[in-house]
Amino acid sequence: MAGYATLLRDHVTLTCRSVDRIFFRACVPRLQSAGMVCQFLRWQRGYPIPSSAAFGKMGEAYVTEVHKFAKANGIPVQYFAKGEKKEVAARPYIDAAAAAGMSGVALIGIAQEKAVTWRSWPAKGQRGTAHPHMERGRQMAFVNHFCFYVRDAGWGPAFWKTSAYAPFPAWIYLNGHERARRQLARAGIGFTGLDNGFASCEDPALLQRLCGRLGPGAVTSFFWRWQDRLPSPFTRADLRAGYVYELAFRQFEVSGTRVSGRPAAGRAFFEGLIRDHLGLGRPGQVSLVFGRNVRLAGPHPAPGTFRTTVITRGVDPEITCHCKSSRTRQYFKEHRAGDLRHPGLRRRAATQLRELERPARSWRARQPASV
Repeated sequence: MAGYATLLRDHVTLTCRSVDRIFFRACVPRLQSAGMVCQFLRWQRGYPIPSSAAFGKMGEAYVTEVHKFAKANGIPVQYFAKGEKKEVAARPYIDAAAAAGMSGVALIGIAQEKAVTWRSWPAKGQRGTAHPHMERGRQMAFVNHFCFYVRDAGWGPAFWKTSAYAPFPAWIYLNGHERARRQLARAGIGFTGLDNGFASCEDPALLQRLCGRLGPGAVTSFFWRWQDRLPSPFTRADLRAGYVYELAFRQFEVSGTRVSGRPAAGRAFFEGLIRDHLGLGRPGQVSLVFGRNVRLAGPHPAPGTFRTTVITRGVDPEITCHCKSSRTRQYFKEHRAGDLRHPGLRRRAATQLRELERPARSWRARQPASV
């Protein structure tokens, strides 16, 4: 059987490493404690009693602004039912926006989800008094979330979700491969895309340079550009007073793709990779999983449990390694492309994107024959 180096040298037609999925959370640091909440409501917004009722008025005003924004811009609003797949429901609107070449909000979805909110209640023994002393704290509650399905000129399809309840967090999803596709299209370079990568490109060197240029400035620029365009519970006066969002990564994935010109060679590479990694970490036991019932002689299924952590359902080989909140996945998909992924890295500040990439780069450098 040919070695790894031979398989990679003779049969790989495209190599590309890029940031893939980026999922981050935006929150206001000055609304993360009870004292800060009281200060905001009393001195910034002028409420004499800093209670959750005051935050309720802010939330109602924000909901009104969202509906006015949708009506003024002709954006459809859809309420998602419990258990409904939101991405599937939003896909026709995103595709229609892409076909029209539109840059803007394609759909506003409203869904009830669990979230942490600030609540207040009268202190013990104060209920029923004219001016009760209030206590405050965080509580879990099912609240409405507003999902803005955005098509950005630079990033392509993106997702922005907010809540109408304090502390008014936001969640944003971006895709680095989508951004690279937009840049290739503007440069007039032909390419064939995968759902999370590239199958071919007329200028691989340019593709890698474009992917390598993705940095924290592009992420923060996207956020503040859309923060200015979308409705917000915070006013300009709030922003000037320092109630500004800070970004933190919740999920960050780096993908290294090698496209095989011969499917058989690509599969041979991954099957050899799995075979050589069965003893990775010197495990005391290796278990297998079967994606179907295993039958012995007779009509009844064989007794016992059948599991795997090496070969998953279907026929595409895959190997996954876990370490704390991070994991690496190497898999062979669509019978031609091998993909190395580093999802799950967490870091407080979105400006440290380069630092998040560094573990993936160093891991790749230590594995020249296996990636």
